[in-house]
Amino acid sequence: MLDVIKPLVATLFMPLPLAILLALLGGFSLLLGRRLLGRFLVVLALVVIFVASWQPVADRLLGSLEWAHAPVQDPTTYADVSSVVVLGAGWSPEMEAPASIRLNDSGTHRLLEGLRLLEGLPEARLVVSGGSRDPDRVPTAVGYAEAARALGVDAARIVVLDTPVDTAQEAYAVREVLGEGERFLLVTSASHMQRAVRHFQRAGLEPIPAPTRFKTGREPGARLSYWVPSAGELRKTERAVYEYLGLLALGLDHRGRR
Repeated sequence: MLDVIKPLVATLFMPLPLAILLALLGGFSLLLGRRLLGRFLVVLALVVIFVASWQPVADRLLGSLEWAHAPVQDPTTYADVSSVVVLGAGWSPEMEAPASIRLNDSGTHRLLEGLRLLEGLPEARLVVSGGSRDPDRVPTAVGYAEAARALGVDAARIVVLDTPVDTAQEAYAVREVLGEGERFLLVTSASHMQRAVRHFQRAGLEPIPAPTRFKTGREPGARLSYWVPSAGELRKTERAVYEYLGLLALGLDHRGRR
């Protein structure tokens, strides 16, 4: 039941669908002669869109998630780490192109960071994760592995986990391949890291966070665009709302989706 409810709730609480719903309710209220309520709902819809698309708000919401864990500056300080785990993202397996090009932005950032960390840990292995809900679609982990090999990583150092389709499943799949007390670096997008760490802790593991793909943290300076609402800032707010809802869902069901 939760698997049906959670995507629906997540969709309805996104700023744009929420604003559209408020505007529609406002329009119906005006048609029914309830002018005060109708005007209030329409104005509220506009305020939701404006605030969600405004960088000061978007950065505050997303930044509190992204900077809960700092990036790993020097991987050589983790000499006892035996694995670098890269969580799955999206890719386009049907595209006629090298695997590195078929990865989406999140996947590219995650794999690149994983390879950077691996370079400083010559004895560590690369654990790439990510399955597919479509049995006819090549899993993301396979794309990661192909791209890593093309970039010079020895195939013997790569462990492919191509069955988990969400973060909870990834945590348990990683647990199956790690030795007792084995230390590992966990690579995922910065906004997703808090939720990922909690999933891994639920599985009895203690990951070392290695976040990547930060979208906040840059100084706004005197740029006019910082104060002007934009679609890019709306996407940042949507990402933050999605992750906050995912963290909330962990209290009810630890199988929260990525």
